Amino acid sequence: MDRTEKTVFQLILYAGNAKSLAMEAISLAKERKLEEARQRLEEADREMSRAHQIQTAFIQQEAAGEKTEITMLMIHAQDHLMTSITVKELAAEFVDLYERLPVIRKSK
Repeated sequence: MDRTEKTVFQLILYAGNAKSLAMEAISLAKERKLEEARQRLEEADREMSRAHQIQTAFIQQEAAGEKTEITMLMIHAQDHLMTSITVKELAAEFVDLYERLPVIRKSK
């Protein structure tokens, strides 16, 4: 495995971590564990930041004239990143929504 492939796998890893943390945030918010949900969103932000740093490095290399071979793995990583961004943004909205909703108690 060459350096570029390793870097692409890191991008997939960080984006996947961010998406998983965002999904955990939604589950926690649904259980009304809002503080924990916000913590997961903060963790997701940190993972997403790592993914963005890798993506930015690829873009800067290309802007400097250093071409990177586009592989299916690279396309998968970009797709994974974009999906993770969307999930994280939606998770933040869900947490906000659960925070505003009144607690509904089930009748027996």
